Amino acid sequence: MNLILETERLLLRPLELSDADEMFAMDNQVEVHKYLWQNPTQTVEETIKIIEMVQKQYQENGIGRFATILKDTSNSELAKQTNEFIGWTGIKFVNDHVENGNTNFYDYGYRLNPKFWGKGYATEASIAWLDYGFNQMNIQEMNAYTHAENAASNRVLEKVGMTFMENYPDESGVTWKWWQMKNR
Repeated sequence: MNLILETERLLLRPLELSDADEMFAMDNQVEVHKYLWQNPTQTVEETIKIIEMVQKQYQENGIGRFATILKDTSNSELAKQTNEFIGWTGIKFVNDHVENGNTNFYDYGYRLNPKFWGKGYATEASIAWLDYGFNQMNIQEMNAYTHAENAASNRVLEKVGMTFMENYPDESGVTWKWWQMKNR
């Protein structure tokens, strides 16, 4: 997949196997999984399998989660060079399970390393992805779901214009929020 999106501060590109170490470093943190089934990745080999699964989604569905890279936006030679992997963001076509009674739908999601939380990166990437999904892919309806207690992610989705539709329980009784945005 050769799609690359850019925002003011971010480069959004397909995940590569070379991202495995940095993605594992993010996904191995308990804090990252507080609202994600509390099951941190245990080995880099697990992360490699996840990247391979996402790459298969690129082939089958023409889209999937992308590496999200912090661009070096400085003009100063003294400024820190970044180009760091800060997490993943993107659109996924969900056809491998049922979520809130739905399957075969487009889902927007993201996961960032905690050291990059609270800096507006999730919002910036979300705006870019929603624009791409609606205006380039011509998706008619974008969905997202978040843990009901994940105030930060719920705030991001609200901020970018998604509409809260309903709370729903998963099979273990955890409450999730279902979000949606329609193409206008």
